[in-house]
Amino acid sequence: MTYPDWLNQPETPFLLIDEVRYKNNIERLYKHVENLGSYVRPHLKTLRSPEAARCLLKHSHSPATVSTLAEAEHFANIGYTDILYAVGISPHKLDRVANLIRQGITMHILLDTLEQAKAVREYAINHNVTFSSFIEVDCDGHRGGIPPESDELVDIAIMLQGKGTILTGLLAHAGESYHCHHIDELHKAAKAECDAIRRASERIRAHGISCSILSVEATPTALYSQELENINEVRAGVFSTFDLVMKNVGVCSLDDIAISVVTSVIGYNRKKNWIFIDAGWMALSRDRGTASQQEDFGYGLVCNMDNQPLHKIYVSHANQEHGIITLPPNSDFTLDDFPIGTRLRILPNHACATAAMHKNYQVLLEDGQQQIWSRITGW
Repeated sequence: MTYPDWLNQPETPFLLIDEVRYKNNIERLYKHVENLGSYVRPHLKTLRSPEAARCLLKHSHSPATVSTLAEAEHFANIGYTDILYAVGISPHKLDRVANLIRQGITMHILLDTLEQAKAVREYAINHNVTFSSFIEVDCDGHRGGIPPESDELVDIAIMLQGKGTILTGLLAHAGESYHCHHIDELHKAAKAECDAIRRASERIRAHGISCSILSVEATPTALYSQELENINEVRAGVFSTFDLVMKNVGVCSLDDIAISVVTSVIGYNRKKNWIFIDAGWMALSRDRGTASQQEDFGYGLVCNMDNQPLHKIYVSHANQEHGIITLPPNSDFTLDDFPIGTRLRILPNHACATAAMHKNYQVLLEDGQQQIWSRITGW
């Protein structure tokens, strides 16, 4: 048993971060992106933690990405000054954005419709504030955004010219890269993302409109981009912890996953070869992101407390407060190998979803000591 004794003390279930893996993952992406001549605007949504952000943001003025205004407000309050709210803006949220701008925060918003652009411009004029905006570009038909060839793209850019509004840049998210299985597919997705946003910028600039920042995002494409010519920044989030979905995509190994849920064995159903644990979906989340991938890990891969995976042993069912581990018929283990009270670590399908189930995180530091990181909640 090599894990530190303190891991037996916190009440289970709890979320555990391995600091060494976490920092190694960050260094890997930053080095890759910087070697290609761009910089990282990390997405803080995975852990939403001030303590975790200190590993991602070198300075108070380092660029950051958030998915909620609660994050933006909290990070602004502790001194960070360059924040991109990378969710399409709703007009009723402009009051909160304006408050941050008046505090001296360089606050960027995102939109992809004329209606949003009109609302932003009207609010800006009526409230004597200037908004910095990004237009979302659809690079793969995955979700939102404007196709590079759309006339609406130029119409929105024109709407954002004038008093109260600045078109700061274009933003893309290569969501389809999550469905890749091979390195050549990842290279292709990364190139398509960059090409799409570059085409979009050329069309806007042809109308004499400036858009100084081209921003791309997705952990798979960020790690497998081969060139970032004219791409100013790369946004990515789950790269810091990774998870089983990313393992299946092929961008990390099990040894890179820096996040797990520690749980205790609380009972059995011997007829069904089931082990009951005290981590249900309230601790693991209901995310089944690996179900459509080449290897389905159920609700999470079971590891011992040294973080060594137990071959083909998964959390098969997740009720609210307890989970079920089903031992396969040909398993090297029996129920008796898991006495009541045994602690196990569960690697999650989706780090962001699992982290969202916890108010704070236990952190295993490089020297084996314990630290607690807090989580920003709300929207």
